[in-house]
Amino acid sequence: MQLKRVVVTGLGALTPIGNNIEEYWNGLVNGVSGAAPVTYYDATKFKTRFACELKNFNATDFIDRKEARKMDRFTQYAIVASDEAILNSGLDLDTINKLRVGVIWGAGIGGLETFQNEVLNFASGDGTPRFNPFFIPKMIPDIAPGLISIKNGFMGPNYTTVSACASSANAMIDALNYVRLGHCDVIVTGGSEAAVTIAGMGGFNAMHALSTRNESPETASRPFDAERDGFVLGEGAGAIILEEYEHAKARGAKIYAEVIGGGMSSDAYHMTAPHPEGIGVIAVMKNCLENAGIKPEDVDHINTHGTSTPLGDVAELKAISEVFGDHAKNININSTKSMTGHLLGAAGAIESIASILAMENGIIPPTINHTTVDENINPDLNLTLNKAQKRDIKIAMSNTFGFGGHNACVAFKKFEE
Repeated sequence: MQLKRVVVTGLGALTPIGNNIEEYWNGLVNGVSGAAPVTYYDATKFKTRFACELKNFNATDFIDRKEARKMDRFTQYAIVASDEAILNSGLDLDTINKLRVGVIWGAGIGGLETFQNEVLNFASGDGTPRFNPFFIPKMIPDIAPGLISIKNGFMGPNYTTVSACASSANAMIDALNYVRLGHCDVIVTGGSEAAVTIAGMGGFNAMHALSTRNESPETASRPFDAERDGFVLGEGAGAIILEEYEHAKARGAKIYAEVIGGGMSSDAYHMTAPHPEGIGVIAVMKNCLENAGIKPEDVDHINTHGTSTPLGDVAELKAISEVFGDHAKNININSTKSMTGHLLGAAGAIESIASILAMENGIIPPTINHTTVDENINPDLNLTLNKAQKRDIKIAMSNTFGFGGHNACVAFKKFEE
């Protein structure tokens, strides 16, 4: 069976460093940190009192107030980012065959704030269950693609992938396969997350997963730095329109990049810690290379998972050195989480968008906040430290890993007719 070519024709982003694609890209290339003290709740009693929240975002600027009240923030973010991507793609919603347009979306947690608030309200009452009738539909992770499809009338495959922080990367790989196997013409894919909440911060603090650099939030996310002490919680959404090439060509669509492959694997090692030798990460990158039909020496850029955790960063870079050998030193490696924080289930989407825009603009966004060399990291690797670097990128890869040992990797190619 001849696989269809799959291209990217639309992008949408809602991030801690920009509320649309243009703002997000400007924040990336200029090394802007999205970390700041938490404003959503009183964090004074928490070990970590900062996060990468959205800035100057009001859902009702984009969504009818009545409808917005029926949505958790993670769904609001999904609607706003997908609206931008659909508009950006130039799709004519009046003429396309909506039976062949799907929505495959990633969310690691879903409506955590909704769940938290409903339970707290119940606990503070007289014990009589008085739950909001929208409690369940606001909370469930699959409601985001459901509402995207309802708003636009898309009647193709519609579901959510849940694999912790790999969720939106898994969604993109599923979307890629639906399109290249000929089952759909277009899929809206990506992911959203809104876990900057009492429950989210408290839970990750209890795991000792978060940075506690409260005196300097803007420098707390420092992937690959010897003084890193955990990740910074982020929120937002990334949306990508994947389209069958001939379908895109026929309507004269702008093509950002071609999606050439995706790989998945499992560490099968530990609930939260990566294998110290990165064996699952080695497997996922090899799987992606094979699926894309490319060689290690073809890769110019890797946007790493790079969460700024002591164990994870070392394991991932060991795996890159193992997979790419001598060529590893020729690859521009970076972690955009140094700026956005960790968007959990939305990470794979916004980081893939960063790779696509890096390819389009010929600029690798930096890994910011690096001050101290980690002796456990291969010094020959180009980690694109502190300053953006110009680079003609033919092929880029984006790594995303999740608690439970879920690994996903997506490969993009500069578009050629």
